[in-house]
Amino acid sequence: MSLTPRPPGRSRSIRGLTAAVAAVAAVAAVAVQSPAAADPTTDPTVDPAVAVSVNATLGLGTIDEAAFGVNTAIWDAHMNDPEVVTLMGDAGIGAMRYPGGSYGDIYHWEDHTAPGGYVAPNTEFDRFMGTVRATGGQPVIIANYGTGSPEEAAEWVRYANITRGYGARYWEIGNEVYGNGHYGAPWEEDDHPDKSPNEYARNVLAYAEAMKAVDPTIEIGAVLTTPGDWPDGIVGPGDSADWNHTVLEAVADTIDFVIVHSYPGGATADEALDRVGRLPGQLREVRRQIDRYAGERSAEIGIALTEVNSNVQQNSRPNGLFAADAYMTALENGVFNVDWWNTHNGPTEANWVDGELDFNDAGLLSSGGCVGDVCQPPLHTPFHPYYGIKSLTTLGGPGDTMVAATSSSDQVSVHAVHQADGDLSVMLINKDPERSYPVDLSYAGYAPNSQAPVVHRYARGDTDVTRIPAPEDGSHVLPPYSITTVTVSPTPGGASVGAPGTPRVTAVDSTTATVSWPASAQGSPVRYEVYERLGANAQLLATSTSTSATLRNLPPGSEHTVNVLARDADGRLSRPSEPLTLTTTSPRDSSCLVTYRVDGNWSSGFVASVTVSNLGDTAINGWSLDFSWPSAGQSVQSAWNARVSSDGRRVHVTDDGGNAVLAPGGGSSATFGFVGANEGANPTPTAFTLNGTVCRTS
Repeated sequence: MSLTPRPPGRSRSIRGLTAAVAAVAAVAAVAVQSPAAADPTTDPTVDPAVAVSVNATLGLGTIDEAAFGVNTAIWDAHMNDPEVVTLMGDAGIGAMRYPGGSYGDIYHWEDHTAPGGYVAPNTEFDRFMGTVRATGGQPVIIANYGTGSPEEAAEWVRYANITRGYGARYWEIGNEVYGNGHYGAPWEEDDHPDKSPNEYARNVLAYAEAMKAVDPTIEIGAVLTTPGDWPDGIVGPGDSADWNHTVLEAVADTIDFVIVHSYPGGATADEALDRVGRLPGQLREVRRQIDRYAGERSAEIGIALTEVNSNVQQNSRPNGLFAADAYMTALENGVFNVDWWNTHNGPTEANWVDGELDFNDAGLLSSGGCVGDVCQPPLHTPFHPYYGIKSLTTLGGPGDTMVAATSSSDQVSVHAVHQADGDLSVMLINKDPERSYPVDLSYAGYAPNSQAPVVHRYARGDTDVTRIPAPEDGSHVLPPYSITTVTVSPTPGGASVGAPGTPRVTAVDSTTATVSWPASAQGSPVRYEVYERLGANAQLLATSTSTSATLRNLPPGSEHTVNVLARDADGRLSRPSEPLTLTTTSPRDSSCLVTYRVDGNWSSGFVASVTVSNLGDTAINGWSLDFSWPSAGQSVQSAWNARVSSDGRRVHVTDDGGNAVLAPGGGSSATFGFVGANEGANPTPTAFTLNGTVCRTS
C-alpha cells in the first residue's frame, strides 16, 4: 500500500494514522516535487514583483564566530557520533551548548551524573569537547546553579581551561532559573531555599568571582526572561521588581553577557514563523534594560539566544524557514550567539505538514524513534530546520557584515550580508505555501558587477541546499515555501579606507547627542559621516574631520540607530561601523511632568497608571496628552479617569472633565489608568506631550 502525501498548503494535521500507512512511513518523509518556474505575467498564483532594497552603508553588526549554534544534551547517546561532526561542520555550526537545557541545573561534571535525569553513555565532557573541536566550533557551557555551587563551577573552569587547555570561553550560570517555582511554575531544579531573583543575582556574583579567579579570560552569562514572554514583568512575592530589573541592577557591573530563550509557539509552524517579527522588539528591550543598569559598560555586555525553536511542527518545512529567519533576525538585532534546540530530541506525535510527515521532534537530526508504529527516517537524517540553518552558509559567515534590507511584502523575509571578500549576498525567504513571488532587487552603497549572480535554493523537491542556474534575464522568482540566496560580486574600485571602530555615546540631552569612534585602521579618510538607519534608507546626520560628531535637532525622547562611515579622497565610502542605538532624554526644564508606571503585568497585558503635573506658572484648564508606543504590539484596551483614543501607535488622552484643572507649580496633578495589551515586548514610552509641550518624565 502506498503512502499518499497531503497536497501542499498551510500546515495540516492528520492524527490516528493507520498501521498500514505507518509501515510505509518508516522509510522517510515524502518529498513534494518542485513545480516548474512560473511566469509572473500569466500565472495567477504569482504575485506582482516584491521590491527588495539592500543598503550596504547601513551595518547591522558583524557575524560572530559563535553566531550559528546548536544545543547538545547528555541524554543523547548519539550527540558525539562522527556523522554529527560532519553534518554540523557542513551547516557552519560554530558553537555547541552543553549539557542540555534544564539538565544544566542537575549536572555534576566531575562524576558525569545528573540525579533525577538520564545520562547516556559516551556523553562525557571530554567527548563533547572532542566533537566541538572536530567541528571547529566552541562550547557554550551551563554551570550548575540549581544543585551546584560556585566552587564546583570554578573547578570545572580549572579542568577545562587550565588542565585540558580547551579555552572554553562562554559560561552560563544556570538555565531557565526563573522556572524554579518562584513565579508558580517549577520545572527548573533549584535547591536554594530562597528562589528569588535577588538570590540568583547574589549567586551570579559569587560564581563569577570564583570562576574568574581561576581563568579571568572567561565570560560569564546571567539568565534573563525574554521581554513579552512569561514571566517577564511579574513581580514575585517579597520582590520589589521583576526578574530582569532585579538581576541586572545587581550584576550589570560584573557579567559579560545575558541569556534569553525564544519559543514563540502558535498552533502551527506557520504561526511561529509569523511571530519571528516579535524578536526585534524583544531584543531591543533587552538592550534597553542593559543600558539602564550598565551605563557606559552596556556595549561590553552581549546577548545570547541560547535556545530557540518554534515548539510546534518542529520537523516541518515552515519550521525550516523559521530557523533561517529567526537566526538572522536575532543576529541583526544584537545577538552574538543563537543555539537551536536541539541536535537530537525524539518524536512526540505524527502529523501531516505540507505533504510530509512531521514528528514534532525538536532535533535538527532524526533520532530514529517511533510514535506508536509510525517511525522516523534513519538516525541522523536531517530535518528541514537543519537545511534552514545550512542555508545560512550561503549568506555569510564569521567576520562578515550584516546590512540593512527591506521587503515590500510581509510574505517575503529578507536578510543581506556584505562578505569580507567583497561579495554581497541576499537571502529571500518566501513564507507563502502556495504562491510564487518575483523580486525586484535594488542596491544602495554597493555596485554589483555585470556577471551573473550565484544562486542557491532550498525549496520543495530539493534534498539539500542546492546551487541553481542564475536566470538569464536577471529576474528571480521565489517558489512557495523556499529559501533563495542571491550572491553578487562588486565592480572594481572599492574604498581605500577601512570601517571606523564601534561608536559610542559620550554625551546626550533632549535634542543632541555626541558620538565618538576609533579611527579607521586602514587608509587615510578625508572625513567621517554619520548615517541614521530608516528601514533600508540612510539619512546623513553629521560629518566630521575628527573622530567625533554632535547630532543636532533630534526630537526629545527619540531613539536613533546610526553607523559611521569613512570617505576617502576619491569620494568613496568605507564599510559601515558597528551600529549604535541611542535615545535622547526628556527636557529637563519643561513646564510639565509625566510619570508612567506599570502597576501589574502578565505575558500579554498590563495595567499602567500615568500622572500628569503642571510645573508652569499658570493653571491649565483642559488638557490633552499624546504619546506613542515604542512597539507596534502595544495598545490600550480600556481606561479610567480619562478619555483615550488610538491611531496605530499614537495614543491621544484628554481629561474626563473632573480632572481638567491642573494648578500651577505642581500644585495638583491628574492621574489616569488603563489596561494595555502587548504582543511581545512592553517598553515604556519615552516622550509625552501635554497641550503641545514635550514634558519631563520620571
